[in-house]
Amino acid sequence: MTKDKEKSKSKQDVQKKALDKRLDALGWGLFLIMIGCLWLIPEESVPEGTWLIGAGVIILVLIGIRFLYGIKISGVWLVIGILALAFGISDFSGLNLPVFPILIILFGLSIVLKPLFKKK
Repeated sequence: MTKDKEKSKSKQDVQKKALDKRLDALGWGLFLIMIGCLWLIPEESVPEGTWLIGAGVIILVLIGIRFLYGIKISGVWLVIGILALAFGISDFSGLNLPVFPILIILFGLSIVLKPLFKKK
């Protein structure tokens, strides 16, 4: 690589790290604002699962932004976002999925499947 390309790549990496930090701060800020707003509303007015839906949407939107900007995406946060959204929607619709058994199954699957996708 030439020096100009190396400098350009280094500058892009610095910009991506800065954007990643800003997205983290934005996500936590939105999450805390959402929780605070939900606590201000009378409990009987807030449907079950609302906070899980909100958290899942925040996580998945931030992952989408990271993807669009070529920032590395955490598989763990992707799974957490999908699960939060799924469990929130199930609570909202009255399905009440068995959260703990599903998490145990998914954790077991991750242990079994991880060696299959591990790079050699």
